Amino acid sequence: MNEAYLRLVRQQGVDWKNRAHFFAISAQIMRHLLVDHARSHNYAKRGGGAIQISLNEGLAVSKEKSIDLLALDEALSRLEKMDERKNRIVELRYFAGLSSEETAEVLGISEITVKREWLKAKAWLFREITSESESEV
Repeated sequence: MNEAYLRLVRQQGVDWKNRAHFFAISAQIMRHLLVDHARSHNYAKRGGGAIQISLNEGLAVSKEKSIDLLALDEALSRLEKMDERKNRIVELRYFAGLSSEETAEVLGISEITVKREWLKAKAWLFREITSESESEV
């Protein structure tokens, strides 16, 4: 997204500490841009024309499934309160598009830990999002 790049280069007063710091801010900018875009179009909280984005590695079982970005953002906010590292892994993998290896390097943890935490986070987010959408029906 061009807007993400523009917001990133407009960051003033940021003392870029390292590569991890850069990717963390980049992922957060991308997340906020996507959520702001969804909110600005006055889409219903879930369904009813909400922006549906497909997950390349998916929170869901199937790559064809889509997810409501606003529901994902809300679930990620809850995840962050419970487990900040899992939240960071999701942001880096999903919003910044980093591989498991790159995410491990950025966070200073092993790749197997990233893979394990990524799977747990996806399962937790999927349960959160599907249980919310089912309770609204």
